[in-house]
Amino acid sequence: MRIGNSKYWIFQFIGWGSFALINTFFAFSFDRLTPDFFKRLGVFLVLGVFFSHLMRVIIIQLGLLQKSLNKQILQFLIVTFCLAILVSYISVEALIYFELIKQDELALLERTDVSYWVSKLLLVLSSAFSYFILFFIWSLIYFVYHYVAKSRKQQMDTLQLESLVKELELKTIKAHINPHFIFNSLNSIRALVDENPERARKAITELSNILRSSMQADKSEAVPFEKELYIVRDYLALENMRFEDRLRIEYQIDENTLSLPVPPMMLQTLVENAIKHGINKQILGGVVRIISRIKDDYHELSVQNTGHLNGKMAGEVRPDDLSGRGFGLSSTTNRLSLLYGNKAKFEIRQAAPTLVEAKVLIPVGDDF
Repeated sequence: MRIGNSKYWIFQFIGWGSFALINTFFAFSFDRLTPDFFKRLGVFLVLGVFFSHLMRVIIIQLGLLQKSLNKQILQFLIVTFCLAILVSYISVEALIYFELIKQDELALLERTDVSYWVSKLLLVLSSAFSYFILFFIWSLIYFVYHYVAKSRKQQMDTLQLESLVKELELKTIKAHINPHFIFNSLNSIRALVDENPERARKAITELSNILRSSMQADKSEAVPFEKELYIVRDYLALENMRFEDRLRIEYQIDENTLSLPVPPMMLQTLVENAIKHGINKQILGGVVRIISRIKDDYHELSVQNTGHLNGKMAGEVRPDDLSGRGFGLSSTTNRLSLLYGNKAKFEIRQAAPTLVEAKVLIPVGDDF
């Protein structure tokens, strides 16, 4: 919460200013524009502005706008009721102190058939009803404003995501059809045609699966992890023909994660990065290890590879940190941010002296 939020204070000024003008208009119409009227109005406005601002602070601190609709309604009513009672009591005390009590209110306080405190309680409850109605209207306007703003933001995020997925599709297809990958795969397949025809046919199928998956990357925002894993297995099988003994592949997959949703081609991007920047630069080759498990209500998906990491990229990664470092990693952080906000994390680190780890944490149970 920032006190300097100009839009919020403009709305506060307009709202309470309109309230003051309406009351002044009716007082003028009934010939009640007295000095006491303006003093009472001043007390009312000061308390109204202060406690409506306090209500906003409470709403933000409790995170009411992020809760379900039923909880929002219930807690809004509770907060409004409690503040109405509190501000009503303070208002009555202020009016008594400044001797601004009206005749009917004074008569209630001076009743002989009930005690002074009971009379004051009745006066507080009577005043609380008016404050409750006023704060309820204030809360309703505040709720509707943020609901509309949130809906607009979600629409903008959806448009951004669709645009990003389209761009990802084009970039991914381009990456898969580049001469390095396609020519290496075709050369490996050609070498197997006479030597191992069955393996050559299987390699063609694997290459076809990868290209088909690239072209369908925009069909949905999420795919089951098992489907993504199939494509990565095909990719690594083709790369294994090229690297032979230089590439060792290990899988540590928790079966409970196979049905969990993941962004399409995300794992593929991480594995490609491990091959390109890790194994490809090692004379003796190395290992690519894929780990998928559930840990602390997160789907922990990591790709480890033999190699060394530039220290500037170690730790938690933000999109700005990856500018100029290739489309794959920056697109991963952007997609995670759009799909999960700040709930998901992407981290690249030097897990061991000769082992680099790219790890994604996706909250389990979150809908897209």
